[in-house]
Parts: sequence; C-alpha cells; structure tokens
Amino acid sequence: KVREFATATHATDPVHTDAEAAARAGFGRIPATLTHVVVAGHHRNQQEFVKALGLTIERVVVGSVEWDYARPVVAGDRLTGTRRVVDDITREGKRGGTMRLVTLETTWVDADGDTAVTQREVLIERGA
Repeated sequence: KVREFATATHATDPVHTDAEAAARAGFGRIPATLTHVVVAGHHRNQQEFVKALGLTIERVVVGSVEWDYARPVVAGDRLTGTRRVVDDITREGKRGGTMRLVTLETTWVDADGDTAVTQREVLIERGA
C-alpha cells in the first residue's frame, strides 16, 4: 500500500517504491510518503463523522492539514489513530455570515504505543 500511494501521488523519490533505494537511504523498510496517513480517512464513513460533529458536509472544506513526525512511518507499521476535537469556534466570515472552524488532532501510535505521527486538521463549515 505504501508503494501504491506513492505511485498514485506521483512521489518521485525511489525510497518510497524501491526497497534497495530505501536501504541505501538508511531505512530498514520502505518509508511512507509524508501524507500517507490520510489514507485512513478513506476507510471511515466521512458523512457520519461530519454529522456526529454537527456539521453539514455540503458546506465543509478542509482548511489545513499538518503532520508532526516523531519518526518515519515505514511499510509494515501497524498504526492506530485516536482522533479528538481540540478546538471548535464560530466566527464572522470576511464577507459576512459565519464560519465554524473545527480543529481535529489524530495521534498515530505504533504497536508499542509510541507516537509516530500527530496529524492536525482544520475543517471549515461556511454559514448558510
């Protein structure tokens, strides 16, 4: 899956698709691209998740996403993500109306319970 995602996202560094290139670069296994953990989002029901937050999916866009890596994620890792809401505010938009900004943080831990990646994203729901 690491190779598939690297290919699908047009990653050009061979460390993400070739075990020998990864080894030459000092990796024990093929490292995932830096955005690979977003794949997990495609394995949950986004509509139900957004609904549970009280958002209307038709009015939601992703405002930003950032990742803080404690270590590289490599092929074979079994990560478990725990997502929580860290901020939820409503404010006036620049053109009138309101915007709701929901900041989510997902901590991805490995089989030993050590954090590999912390992902933060802001969902923006524009007012009706």
